Amino acid sequence: MIGTVTGTAIGNSARQPGAPTRAWQAPRPSAILLATILLLFFGLLMMTSASVEIAESRYGDAWFHLRRQAIFAAIGIVVMLVTAHIPINFWNRLNQLLLIAAYAMLVLVLLPGFGHEVNGSTRWIDLGFITVQPSEPAKVLFVIFLASYFDRHRESVATSWMKFLVPLGLTGLAVALLQRQPDHGTMFILTLTALCMMFLVGVRSRRLLSLFVPAIGAIGLLALTRPYVLKRLTSFLDPCALENTYGAGYQLCQAHIAFGRGELFGLGLGNSIQKIDFLPETHNDFVLAVIGEELGLAGLALVILLFCILVWSCFSIAWQAQQRERFFSAYLAWGLGLLFAGQAMINIGVNLGLLPTKGLTLPFISYGGASLVVCCAMIGLLLRIQYESECIAESPASRRRRLS
Repeated sequence: MIGTVTGTAIGNSARQPGAPTRAWQAPRPSAILLATILLLFFGLLMMTSASVEIAESRYGDAWFHLRRQAIFAAIGIVVMLVTAHIPINFWNRLNQLLLIAAYAMLVLVLLPGFGHEVNGSTRWIDLGFITVQPSEPAKVLFVIFLASYFDRHRESVATSWMKFLVPLGLTGLAVALLQRQPDHGTMFILTLTALCMMFLVGVRSRRLLSLFVPAIGAIGLLALTRPYVLKRLTSFLDPCALENTYGAGYQLCQAHIAFGRGELFGLGLGNSIQKIDFLPETHNDFVLAVIGEELGLAGLALVILLFCILVWSCFSIAWQAQQRERFFSAYLAWGLGLLFAGQAMINIGVNLGLLPTKGLTLPFISYGGASLVVCCAMIGLLLRIQYESECIAESPASRRRRLS
């Protein structure tokens, strides 16, 4: 099916008589595949460069992280291909079970004996051969449920307060479970994604804006009850100040040094100094700082360009599905695109000092097997949405054979 998706037949079918006319033409599916493949290989390269010193000192093997990440990249590609062959309606039919599964994952990590604590946060489940962060698959399952709910109630959710409050309440419950871990980055991404999906469904702006004051109040309460949150919020304004340099602003200050050393074209691949016991989490949250030091502004521009192509492709696929009245597919593609956009923007913003420090990885690039597999599954869903949307232009009999 992937071969068909990337072939010329898709481009030709979109121009057949009867297809909707639109100013915003969806890019060829090869654009999202190309961006994914480039991010995968570029991520393996830069994650390896950022982790060799850590792997050598911790495990006595400079290629420890590369081997593990390469294995999960291969698994992720297989998952992407399998997901791309599953009809989208399959996920629509299972929406309630998927919601229960998402909540179960978020609860399981909080139970004694299951959750694995790292740096004061209990976000992971240690399976021995891999440490899984349940919030990664849970947020995707939650978006699938939201897409199904909005598909079934796309008219009433924009007019009825009850239909509007149901997804809002379910999102609030998920946010409360994430707060218990705590995982503030995923909390923000999931909340923003849910609200943006509501806006795209047609919920009035004033209803969404009415949530602004309670949201600000919740953030203020969080900052007051969690002193480290307030410290992070204040330290990122001046991370290199004397009182922050070796405290809450240490990571960000070291990231600024890395970007400053990189200048326009960087110091060269493998020549980062900050990754040698200066900048923590260089292969996870702050891999972008190593890219900036070794490849300079040019390397940063390449990363941002690839994510722009990826997110634009997601939104274009959503637009194409919506124009053909495949609303579940459209809402799901919007949601997946928002997840990619939110996580990439927050990670890049944190590395550049535009946002307070959050424990969020950069999709496809940061080290993490579970995250990589989930991202590949998301791409598989998007490819399937694109494929089914293009099949609308075919004859009914041919379409039934291809979608069965």
